[in-house]
Amino acid sequence: MRIHSAAKLCVLLLAFTIGAHAQQKPCLTASKFGPDDQIGNLNHVTPAKTLAATRLVTKGKTYRLGIETNKDTPAYPPRTFAITIVQPSQVAGGSLGPTKTTYNDDMITGWLGVGSQLDGLGHIGIDNLYYNCNKAADFAMTDGLKKLGVEHVPAIATRGVLLDMAGYFNTDIVKEGTAFNRAEIEGAMKRQGITSIEKGDVVLFYTGWLKLLGKDNKRFGSAAPGLGREGAKYLASLEVAIAGSDTWSFEVIPFEKDVGVFEVHQILIPLNGIHILENMNTEEMVKDQAWEFLFTLGPARITGGVQAIVNPIAIK
Repeated sequence: MRIHSAAKLCVLLLAFTIGAHAQQKPCLTASKFGPDDQIGNLNHVTPAKTLAATRLVTKGKTYRLGIETNKDTPAYPPRTFAITIVQPSQVAGGSLGPTKTTYNDDMITGWLGVGSQLDGLGHIGIDNLYYNCNKAADFAMTDGLKKLGVEHVPAIATRGVLLDMAGYFNTDIVKEGTAFNRAEIEGAMKRQGITSIEKGDVVLFYTGWLKLLGKDNKRFGSAAPGLGREGAKYLASLEVAIAGSDTWSFEVIPFEKDVGVFEVHQILIPLNGIHILENMNTEEMVKDQAWEFLFTLGPARITGGVQAIVNPIAIK
């Protein structure tokens, strides 16, 4: 009887242990860089990576990739942007001191997800679970993110690769709803003579979509060509640091059949720690066929910020 009872107890304990282990599933957004990681694949931008990227500079020509940001810039609803210029303590023509110093100051009322922007790792989640197992209730506060804020983004200088998708499809503006997946990415690379996309790279897509800005804002903001689900998985497998495009959405709109709402964002940001850039102006680079270059970025260090209005600089 005692042996039978002991065996029964062992079976019960084993069943409890197995059940408890089954409930403790690994977090689907855990970082491969450890539990304290807040920068994702930007960890791949090492000093050696930066040094190698500087060798791509052969002409010294610089390109600013940011567009102008103002009250008319189309943005994902309900985002808006406005700037107000004031002259404090200078009412009715007043000035400061015997030298009559005057000055202007500016105030911004609006959202950081307008114009040329960087999506931080705290931007997109999956059912309120964010990059590196961070739950929204634990870190997403109204006065700023307590983790994954854009203030953690390091100084970036790495290899950039520009894929001319308009050239690949032989058109001035790639049609909305056109998805870029592995076949299209590799096809554009082959056409441009790019042999590889490497770990820690920044990959930008040119579609010609910014040609619509200010001319047909309704079309510009309603849909777009862009990265597809399989394309996102492909870039993630290559361990790129950042992916971006010249569209407001980055990913293809309308979404591909059976693809969820902003699922490409989910694949890149919470699942793989890859930052996203939107509304990147690469028009001049396409004209110069500047396909591989030194990419640099130092976004504003807004504590707890989800996104940042940015103006990356490419150097060829």
